[in-house]
Amino acid sequence: MTVQITIIGLGQVGTSVGLALAAHTDQVRRLGHDLQPAVAQKAQKMGAIDKLHYNLPAAVAEANIIFLALPLDQIRATLKIIAQDVKADAVILDTSPAKVAVAAWVKELLPEKRHYLGLIPAFNPLYIHEQTQGIEAANADLFKKGLMAIAAPPGTPGVAIKLAADLTTLLGATPFFVDLAEADGMMASAHILPQLSAAALINTIIGQPGWPDIRKVTGRPFASATDPSIFQDGSAALREAALHNRANILRVLDDLISSLTGLRADIAQEKSDDLQSRLEGAVEGQSKWWKERSAGDWRAIEYRGTELPKSGNLLKQLITGVRPEKKKKSQ
Repeated sequence: MTVQITIIGLGQVGTSVGLALAAHTDQVRRLGHDLQPAVAQKAQKMGAIDKLHYNLPAAVAEANIIFLALPLDQIRATLKIIAQDVKADAVILDTSPAKVAVAAWVKELLPEKRHYLGLIPAFNPLYIHEQTQGIEAANADLFKKGLMAIAAPPGTPGVAIKLAADLTTLLGATPFFVDLAEADGMMASAHILPQLSAAALINTIIGQPGWPDIRKVTGRPFASATDPSIFQDGSAALREAALHNRANILRVLDDLISSLTGLRADIAQEKSDDLQSRLEGAVEGQSKWWKERSAGDWRAIEYRGTELPKSGNLLKQLITGVRPEKKKKSQ
């Protein structure tokens, strides 16, 4: 028996998932759907999917796993379209930066016994500085040497959680577990704030009266801080991420404003030593992070650890694990 995984959204993440699973096609059947037919056809030519399905409801009808590799502004509409076609005990995964919101949408729109788990993938450090976007940036080893956070709503069956962990392992990543609120806090700091900071920097500098001349001398500092790939999901997705993760975003924005205020005060008051200390802290912190991130050995550096599950067999878990629970007979 072959397990069906339907990947909705065939950009960098979705196509990379398909490519990573190519070694398991004896067990897994990969269906793919994308709003852009040319992108979907390219993913198939790359070997990321076994079959294209242009009809979205039909694409998910027999799926054991539905992988939503979509910008946040497209997820709710997609869930509405597929809601009545997702079969019982299917597992729905996503990689959005607002897990609490998506979990609420799944609960609101889909029938019971459809299980949502949010994923936060950490890319292989080889590709962190990659500027290529979309399907052109897809790689079979995109998730290797990285962690994959798994966030499940309370009450999610253990077999569904184990399934997500097994899939994560097949993708080459190491799973660890967080709750939905913690996941949103992590994404606010690591994913959304850098984009908002870049947007603020761009709007600040481009808005200056001298921009027509400033633009002529912009170089590596400006280019690095405003890399176009940081906005790869688009402005609408970033807007929705900020609004649907509002409490966390306000918190980290306040922290950023406080940090900028401190820098301003040191400069205004000519506190050379304090300013040097702040800047050295930033340089050293970035260097330390990059060394740790490149190595990926979080256990060795005492990363907050949850005991990781042993890799199981994905096919076995899907066939024997994700089933409606039988009610006990009354005595």
